[in-house]
Amino acid sequence: MAKRISIAIPRKGRPLEAVLDYLARRLGVPDLADDVSSTLRHEKAVTKGSVVPEESNVYRRMAAYSTVDEPTAPEYTLLRDDRPGKPRRIVFDSVTIPLSDVEGGADAVDGPEFPADIEIVLVGREEPFRALRTHEFALGFDSADLVLEEVVTLSAAPIERIADINARIDPADTDVQVVAGLGDTVYHTLLATPKATPVGAEIDRTFLANYEGPLCITPRYERLVRAVLGSEVLEGIRFTFPPADVEEERAIAETGVGVYLTVTGSTAREHGLVLGDRLFPSETVLMENAAEVTEAVAAVRSLLAGPDRETVLESGPC
Repeated sequence: MAKRISIAIPRKGRPLEAVLDYLARRLGVPDLADDVSSTLRHEKAVTKGSVVPEESNVYRRMAAYSTVDEPTAPEYTLLRDDRPGKPRRIVFDSVTIPLSDVEGGADAVDGPEFPADIEIVLVGREEPFRALRTHEFALGFDSADLVLEEVVTLSAAPIERIADINARIDPADTDVQVVAGLGDTVYHTLLATPKATPVGAEIDRTFLANYEGPLCITPRYERLVRAVLGSEVLEGIRFTFPPADVEEERAIAETGVGVYLTVTGSTAREHGLVLGDRLFPSETVLMENAAEVTEAVAAVRSLLAGPDRETVLESGPC
């Protein structure tokens, strides 16, 4: 009988697509990734009202997606949506990937001795990181942001790279460690108006160390920003938050200085902001719960991470 290794992954959105795209490359399953992604994009469009489905009953659509003859086809479930008029949304539930089927995965399998009797079961979770923390899974994918927001030790020194995270996780607090980043990177970026920037000054950590005043950030990222900047830089700085009806870039422009996630920075520039240092990469990461790692789990972890992705695991707080 095949060994089944369950892996927690996001149910929807950009992090799920990042995981599917990554696994398509690592395991040679592009058709699976395309199938799930296209289904969920369609359902997202239905939820937003930009597409009218042929079948209006959401339960029948879900049954059609999930009623399949092949045991390795993806399944879906319903999630409550908090937007008015759209109380239910179809999201990813699970899929089984036998590793005996990954011959097309090129560099995915590390040598002929890799055990082929293992099945990977991808299981959708609203909060994969927390599912690992509670020992429901040994492996999972989630945003590195959540690790910084919840478990890293705050210090005077900043965290600047994904590879720095593990050294700031207290093993007394959690057994979860970061194994590798997937490269779907956007950045928490330092932004400022020209008026708030001294003539000739770079908008970087040195600028912030000399700055005193308000720093506009998204409320849920407060602990992350503290970890990324370090307490020394934050002396003399007070956090402010965008009002509920004001977009972040506009609020930062009104404040003068702020930190926000940017991809191209075009919206920030439209508000008269100058892009400064990329403070920290917001990236989907592969994680493990060290207390749950077996020989089979370790083999799957190595398969998923690969020599080009695996970080140097360090333990203990700084």
